[in-house]
Amino acid sequence: METISSEGSIEVICGCMFSGKTEELIRRVRRAIIARQKVQVFKPALDTRYSITEVKSHNGLGVEAQPVRSAREILHYVKPDTTVVAIDEAQFFDDDLPRVANYLADAGKRVICAGLDLDFRGEPFGPMPVLLCIAERVDKLSAICVRSGKPATRTQRIINGQPAAYDDPVILIGATESYEARSRQHHEVPGKPRWQP
Repeated sequence: METISSEGSIEVICGCMFSGKTEELIRRVRRAIIARQKVQVFKPALDTRYSITEVKSHNGLGVEAQPVRSAREILHYVKPDTTVVAIDEAQFFDDDLPRVANYLADAGKRVICAGLDLDFRGEPFGPMPVLLCIAERVDKLSAICVRSGKPATRTQRIINGQPAAYDDPVILIGATESYEARSRQHHEVPGKPRWQP
């Protein structure tokens, strides 16, 4: 069920890499445009994989986007008559993103955020946990595990053909050359501390 109204709300599309998050964000944006709503799309300036001024999915779908360096910068660009604000790669934003999303939703705007809920370590990523808690709607997508063919919920980082270590940097912009979708059972993070009951 599509949420299209003049009342403000927050929607979060999350999941691992290659699960179709950006594709779903673009689908919702295009439907809002068809409904003649005023839409603005934002992306973190550090994500230049496919385009500097577009949000693009791994399969090539795209929509024009404004790159920004911080969550608060979004507020400088949102126009008064905008009804839908879409934000891709939400995990790369700072901790102000949930406050910005709440502010926009309280102002009557429909806010759609897409991002990785877990980093390559399998731990909550950036502002995503708070966004998930404050959202009216959450859709968690899965991909296909490259090892088992089963549903994948984890993002496996690969460096020189091997799983990245726990102490490697959390942020590394990349696509199929650096990442794979994996199930819990096939997700490997050498050096990750294990909790013991």
